[in-house]
Amino acid sequence: MDTPICPDGKDTAAPDCERLLKERTHALETALQSARSLCDQASCGLLSFDAGQQFTHINQTLLHWLGHERQDSSLPTSLRELVAPRWREQVTAQVEQLRLTGHADALELELVRQDGSLLQARLSFTPVFDSEGQFQLGNGLVTEVMKNSGASARNDASESLLRSITNRIPARLAYYDKDLICRFANDAHASRYGKQPEEMVGSHLSQVVRPEILSDILPRVAQALSGQAQTFEAERVAADGTRNYFEVHYIPDFQNGEVEGIFIELHDISERRRTEEFVLHANQDLEERVRERSAELFASEQRYRLMVDAIQDYCVYFVDENGTVTEWSESAQRLHGHTHAQMVGKSYEVLLSPDNAGEDEIDPGQVLRLAKAHGQWETRGWRLREDGSRFWAHTVLTALRNEVGELQGLSSITRDMTAAKSLEDVMNDLNRELEKRVAERTQQLVAANKDLDVFSHMVSHDLRAPLRHIASFVTLLQEELGENADPLVRQYQNAIAKASKRMSQMIEGLLEYARLGRVAIESQPVPLAPLLDGVIAHLKQENAQRRIEWVIDSDLPIVRGDAMLLAQAWGNLLDNAVKYTRTRDEARIEVGWKVNPVGGRTFYITDNGVGFDLEKAHNLFVMFQRQHHSMDFEGTGTGLALSQRIIERHGGRIWAETAPGEGCTFFFTLPFDGMEPEMAFPESAMAELSMA
Repeated sequence: MDTPICPDGKDTAAPDCERLLKERTHALETALQSARSLCDQASCGLLSFDAGQQFTHINQTLLHWLGHERQDSSLPTSLRELVAPRWREQVTAQVEQLRLTGHADALELELVRQDGSLLQARLSFTPVFDSEGQFQLGNGLVTEVMKNSGASARNDASESLLRSITNRIPARLAYYDKDLICRFANDAHASRYGKQPEEMVGSHLSQVVRPEILSDILPRVAQALSGQAQTFEAERVAADGTRNYFEVHYIPDFQNGEVEGIFIELHDISERRRTEEFVLHANQDLEERVRERSAELFASEQRYRLMVDAIQDYCVYFVDENGTVTEWSESAQRLHGHTHAQMVGKSYEVLLSPDNAGEDEIDPGQVLRLAKAHGQWETRGWRLREDGSRFWAHTVLTALRNEVGELQGLSSITRDMTAAKSLEDVMNDLNRELEKRVAERTQQLVAANKDLDVFSHMVSHDLRAPLRHIASFVTLLQEELGENADPLVRQYQNAIAKASKRMSQMIEGLLEYARLGRVAIESQPVPLAPLLDGVIAHLKQENAQRRIEWVIDSDLPIVRGDAMLLAQAWGNLLDNAVKYTRTRDEARIEVGWKVNPVGGRTFYITDNGVGFDLEKAHNLFVMFQRQHHSMDFEGTGTGLALSQRIIERHGGRIWAETAPGEGCTFFFTLPFDGMEPEMAFPESAMAELSMA
């Protein structure tokens, strides 16, 4: 049964198909180059011509016989120019017979050389037809006419050349006479049946083809022997069970108007058929997916329409870029009162109340421009119902664009906010009352802070003076006793000196803590990289004898805050890391950052120090609270409290993750200097933009 070579309407760009096509094309191009090279080096002349006798190819051998070079301007371009004038009419008649019947007798004639001399030659013709039987090309074989003694040798050479050419062609070629006796087979055809070409010659077709296949092809063979060329596709099963597909041509051999045999030509199209089946299955799978996706989209659209029409406090409708209503939903009809027929084709401006008392944007054209420019725009104001009544609404206009960015229209989602508007008015009154109370309370706090400042000054002055006296008298006593003092006395003196120094540091820390609660933050962009370089350089100088590996992130960002206070906070935290890694032979301190999903940036300082039990550290950031004894690690317990206050004054927060013996990591957040400022529009922003 005949099947089409390619499935109708099937086109594929799948990677597997492209790969198979490239491999097949490369193989054919290689075979073509090989055949062309062999043709040019043949011992006989070869040429090809179209229906108008114009040459499409002449091999190098024939050009050499004629004394031409391929680039010669005098090179003949047709059969009529190549042959001597007295042979032209006969050649034309033979070409016409070849085109109509597929057969033409060989001619012994004269060819014109470049120098004008004549070459005695024999010219044989063979046709090339397409799958529909239309003449495409004629091929000519030119041999020199010499003495009879050399004719046999020339025939043998020609046959050898013909066999050499056909054996290099991947197609399976054979010739059977009208009695179905094999007269010629190339290597590809003979190997199909496990034979050599010379073993095929003389065999009857029934001795070569299996009986089940013979019954299928005999009607086509009969048609070919009656003069009708046959082209079809056939499936064949190899000895190993592999299924292969072939494109088969039976071409009648006309001699003197009679069919003397048939040419058989088979092309293996198994790869092409497998590719077509792959493409077919892929297309079927794609069509199934498209059907499923279409059903999903239809169901989604139905759900969307039901949702849009069912909402109560909202309504949805669509307008074009000029504000003309293009789609009016049931929810819009329910909220505004207008019917579908009343609104489609009308401007959405008829829904807006002209009297908004300066409470909202009132220029519809400006609203449309802003929505198209920014993708979305929100408005609040009074909207009209069909009966003339008003309601306070919140409307969102959204520009709808396709995948290439072309505007398809705008959607309008309107919500009835009348109740919220009344509540907002009440809240505004309450807020004004609250602001009044806050102002009064603020005045009280300012007075309390002034009293606190006076108290702090008195405490610092009154406590510092006795401490200075204690420290001075201890120093004088040490100088008085000198080296002769009792060791126990010296121990007591040192303890008193250390205690007074520690108490002085605690007072300084307490005053600094109080000051940080009142100091004004001078906010500015602060690059962290140079700030940390200075802090770390100071710590390295103070701990020159220590081996500390500093791992600092190379792309620390710019934050916003007070540079001096941030330097103090970073210094306290890094000093803590240096202090509590003192027991490590090789300390490691790492500083890095990451994006905070809720805004700003999160920074961390990690060390491989002694750590502490976080479950017991309930007062980690409280003044004078320590997680280790002062005899083990020096300090007054003010660093973390001061750092927390600085970070909180910058709008951040700080926390820790640690365990005993496993080091410690402090995390804290800071605002990021580099975010795009949000667009802030005051009341009646639309009116202000309109006047701009």
